[in-house]
Amino acid sequence: MTAQNFGPTIEGNDVVLVDFWASWCQPCTRFAPTFEAASQKFDDVVFAKVDTEAEQQLAAEASITSIPTLMAFREKVLVFSQPGALNAAQLDEVITAVKGLDMAEVHAHVAKEQAAGAEPAADGPAAG
Repeated sequence: MTAQNFGPTIEGNDVVLVDFWASWCQPCTRFAPTFEAASQKFDDVVFAKVDTEAEQQLAAEASITSIPTLMAFREKVLVFSQPGALNAAQLDEVITAVKGLDMAEVHAHVAKEQAAGAEPAADGPAAG
């Protein structure tokens, strides 16, 4: 995924998981097969990878400070963001939780925060 297709990918799909990684990062290379296996298991989810070396501006705009970082978007809303490699069970749990979110509640929460002038929390409703 690049800066050019990041926005359209998020906007054009219901659930998008993004793995921010770099080739020199050992935890990133260990997480890659887990991410790939999940992409085969959940065919209704878009799995994308952002090489933070090639896409430094995109990584900066996404406030990536540690890699790997996994972000999950649902209906154009960032609902999960966490640095660190997950094991297969943890990744499955995140995906299931993201797919199970009450998006009416999430959109209401985001609208309320935007109306108050606050930035929506990256770990908002999906964090608990």
